Amino acid sequence: MTPTAPPFGARLRRAVAERGNLCVGIDPHPALLEAWGLGVDVAGVAEFSRRSLEAFGDLVPAVKPQVAFFEEHGSAGFRVLEELLAAIGERGALSVADAKRGDIGSTMAGYARAWLRDGSPLACDALTVSPYLGVGALDAAFETAASTGRGLFVLARTSNPEAGPLQGSAGPAGTVAQSVVDEVARRNARVGDGAPGPFGVVVGATVTDPPRLDELSGPVLMPGVGEQGGTLADVRRIAGPALPLTLVNVSRHVLRTGPDVDAMRATVVELAAQYRFSDDS
Repeated sequence: MTPTAPPFGARLRRAVAERGNLCVGIDPHPALLEAWGLGVDVAGVAEFSRRSLEAFGDLVPAVKPQVAFFEEHGSAGFRVLEELLAAIGERGALSVADAKRGDIGSTMAGYARAWLRDGSPLACDALTVSPYLGVGALDAAFETAASTGRGLFVLARTSNPEAGPLQGSAGPAGTVAQSVVDEVARRNARVGDGAPGPFGVVVGATVTDPPRLDELSGPVLMPGVGEQGGTLADVRRIAGPALPLTLVNVSRHVLRTGPDVDAMRATVVELAAQYRFSDDS
């Protein structure tokens, strides 16, 4: 099936070539809303999102709304998210909906239609998904993303402490995290069009036992930089050959400089200069 939009991997490659590798989250956490002097309500979430996008939507290749902080406000919160996803594209950035969806059969197909189908009010450029019901359980999302020119970021080795015993567990084929990366790499290999594959993985910048990414042939979303302790050296160590297509996600470090738009913008300009790998050999 011919995608209805250019492949996500190719679009991401162009975006990082133009804007670098910094991805900034929009996370209207109640504590941040209060720190900004906003209400912990839909109006506060909408204003938080507007100011954030004004500050960096035209500076970074990708913007990552954290879906949970919109969802907690019900249908009105989702309406704000729908408007934000559309507005991200208008600023020239790619939207990464951080929803971490993962289910089986027709339910996963429903999630895929909600987030990855053309015409859906929640349609994003890429979606985070969880493979811990089995990577194959995500097939509906892989298929829908491929058919519409969108992408996925599959959780592989996350930096939260609870993840280690599961994701780091080893068997004959290596760790669970490595098996996830390898499954995603196989799906990228099937695309075989010479461009980066549309399917990526999430690997935290603070993990000491990262999976190998040299065969991924797709993007990496790497949280954990900044206030969580990850460094530029960690990003380079973990990403390896995947570095040019690695999105370094920073959220709180930027958002805590708000609500002043100029202050957030200055912080993003400084960080974006540090995290620019598209020209690396």
